[in-house]
Amino acid sequence: MARIVTEPTLPVLAVLPDLLAALRAGANAVLVAPPGAGKTTAVAPALLGEDWCTGEILLLSPRRLAARAAAERMAVLAGQTVGQTYGYATRMDSKRSSATRVTVLTEGIFVNRIQSDPELTGVSAVLFDEVHERSLDSDFGLALALDAQGGLRPDLRLVAVSATLDGGRFSALMGAAPVIESAGRMFPLTLHHLGRAGEARIEDAVAAAIRTALREEDGGVLAFLPGVGEIERTAERLAGLGDGIALHRLHGNLDPGAQRAAIAADPHGRRKIVLATSIAETSLTLDGVSVVVDCGLARRPRYDRAAGMTRLVTERASQAAVTQRAGRAARQRPGTAYRLWEEAATAGLPRFNPPEILEADLSALTLDCALWGVSDPRGLAWLDPPPEAAVNEARARLRTLDAIDDGGRPTAHGAAIAKLPLPPRLGHMLVRAGDIGLGAVAAEVAVLLGERGLGGSDADLEMRLRRWRGERGARAEGGRRLAKRWASLVRHAGAAREDGLATAIALAFPDRIARRRDASGEAWASVGGRGFRLDPTSSLARAEWLAVAETQGMAAGARILSAAPITQTTVEALFGDAIVTHRTVAFDPATGGVRATRERRLGAIRLSSGPDADPDRDAITQALLDGVRAAGLALLPWSEAAQGLLARIAFLRGQGRPVEAIDAAALLARADEWLTPLLTGKRRLDAIDPGALAEGLRGVIGWDTLRLLDAEAPTHFQSPAGTSHPIDYAAEGGPRVDLRPQALFGLAAHPSVAGGRVPLVLSLTSPAGRPIQTTRDLPGFWSGSWADVAREMRGRYPRHPWPDDPAAAVPTTRTKNADARARSTR
Repeated sequence: MARIVTEPTLPVLAVLPDLLAALRAGANAVLVAPPGAGKTTAVAPALLGEDWCTGEILLLSPRRLAARAAAERMAVLAGQTVGQTYGYATRMDSKRSSATRVTVLTEGIFVNRIQSDPELTGVSAVLFDEVHERSLDSDFGLALALDAQGGLRPDLRLVAVSATLDGGRFSALMGAAPVIESAGRMFPLTLHHLGRAGEARIEDAVAAAIRTALREEDGGVLAFLPGVGEIERTAERLAGLGDGIALHRLHGNLDPGAQRAAIAADPHGRRKIVLATSIAETSLTLDGVSVVVDCGLARRPRYDRAAGMTRLVTERASQAAVTQRAGRAARQRPGTAYRLWEEAATAGLPRFNPPEILEADLSALTLDCALWGVSDPRGLAWLDPPPEAAVNEARARLRTLDAIDDGGRPTAHGAAIAKLPLPPRLGHMLVRAGDIGLGAVAAEVAVLLGERGLGGSDADLEMRLRRWRGERGARAEGGRRLAKRWASLVRHAGAAREDGLATAIALAFPDRIARRRDASGEAWASVGGRGFRLDPTSSLARAEWLAVAETQGMAAGARILSAAPITQTTVEALFGDAIVTHRTVAFDPATGGVRATRERRLGAIRLSSGPDADPDRDAITQALLDGVRAAGLALLPWSEAAQGLLARIAFLRGQGRPVEAIDAAALLARADEWLTPLLTGKRRLDAIDPGALAEGLRGVIGWDTLRLLDAEAPTHFQSPAGTSHPIDYAAEGGPRVDLRPQALFGLAAHPSVAGGRVPLVLSLTSPAGRPIQTTRDLPGFWSGSWADVAREMRGRYPRHPWPDDPAAAVPTTRTKNADARARSTR
């Protein structure tokens, strides 16, 4: 049996008998143990002596650094080296052997393991440490373990270990599992709230607080900053502190040696300053640290569903997080925490970080569930079920990657993706790249994108890849080993190719392929329709096309973090089946004709365009029709007869006659019926025959209405002289006729339309065509003002008749001499 040793003063030891009893009586338990209780390193060794524990214990840790540190600590307590009884397994590093009984592994590694072996063969217990952090992999791993326990392994022990008092929820999830609560261990802690001016940079404020702590406190200092950039800038501001100070960074991009140095006591007895991200919040005790400086900010991934991408967001840390951070100062002795915000602001911080499952990309989870045999992830046991909208979006993305079929079942390609320890996009990239001989470079891309800092931080991934290939150091070498291991998992690793890096990125992120939009290289348009921005001083700004891997910021103008130049030829070769040819015909109101264009598009990007020499005839007809609907009927070459017909209809409707409305709105509504046949074969509106347009209009009006129009709104007035004169029904004042008074001689009654109800407006003109009188009462005119008009006209037009009694005169359109000659010939 393995040697089991624990630290004698750990508070969790007091409740271990209760935990062991609970696991002898049942399969599940919940352990609530605050920071400092010793839960991470004491529980697993205590289980090794139990009769039911004949196999391996898996201890899940949220971070690689914490996993490695926990395994190393347990090995030291047992007087062993790591890899014997106690080992660990992370994505880039593993130390375990056939003798290993306790394996500390990251949550993602556990998900992969249970997926490949649902029975967890040879495993006696799984301990879910720090479950209160509610990472997606932790929630999913627990859901899968509970499902496996219920169907395959009723003997499997599951323990949820939380540092917060939410054990009741986990207990209910795990079948009313008993909840064992331990006291924590923390020395007295003093809090100082320093505040921070809104305009002050985080680096300046943290550096100033560290210098204050060095003057006023004893012991090492742990400072929490949002990210690597802030850590480096703070380190610059702390330069020159003296030989008695050891300055360390602590974040996930460091190699294991640098991380161990930050955690351990300084071998030379120097006072230690550790600049850390939130990686140091939980599961770690930093030797010699008794002062914490907390900026109050955290950088977390947030999935932007509108953009379809995950972006890093700097936001206020939660109350739970800042409590954990402050507690780091009082793990080994009384401590002090300096907070860069006002004390009253603490109550305004969010209580907890939101569960990752509520705001993450669920593509990997949905694919894993499909392979597990659960088409809907919400069918598993969750503390917080995944949102329906996020699941639906994940399904759509997986269908695009050919990972699942329309029924949500995994495809062979999806199964191949899921076997890889990578997110679906990168797994898809590796498999497809392997098919075309680019597996090796695709594996390198996957490592570069997963391990920030390898090869530097340049946005140009080709430059970073070259640097990484030449780097020395444990982290760089570990990354190369990981890439080789991933490359070996696909069919063809292949050799280097000039466009291999960009091709691999394009396979993973086809929607992020981008084309330059301006001369500076600052603005880019992507296949997926999103706008990207790039530092115009970047070497990438000279490229015409980019295969974009990472972006950050808002969807409308996200900043490109990493990309590689790619040619249009490569893009078209990779995604030729997705290129769509659009043929468009648009109406040009300036010419009354159409413009026909032909363009090739990949998503939202136009690859080429030009005139279409052979446009679709139906499309031309439709464009002309749409143009008339948009700009109005005035564009059509109406004849006077057609315009008069519309005016006559409007006149009768105004008289209350039963005539259907044939106005502009009605004609446009029925344009398909009467106008489309006239447009067929035409490319311009003025090519329509005006006569055909009038006939089309008559067809809309109908026979009955035409008869009523002829009866009550005739087109012409027939004068007593036998002449025909058009009636203007659109004239102001009513239907109007222009004619000479001589044509009306002998007419004693005023002419009218609409069955005698509406008198015509008679516009009487001189022989020269000039207006001389307008009347609606011809008999009144004859007997009234005619005498004055005739007296004036006789002097001007003596050759024409101007009788004293026009009502008794013979109508004529000729001169007096012409009338005399006509009479003499009779």
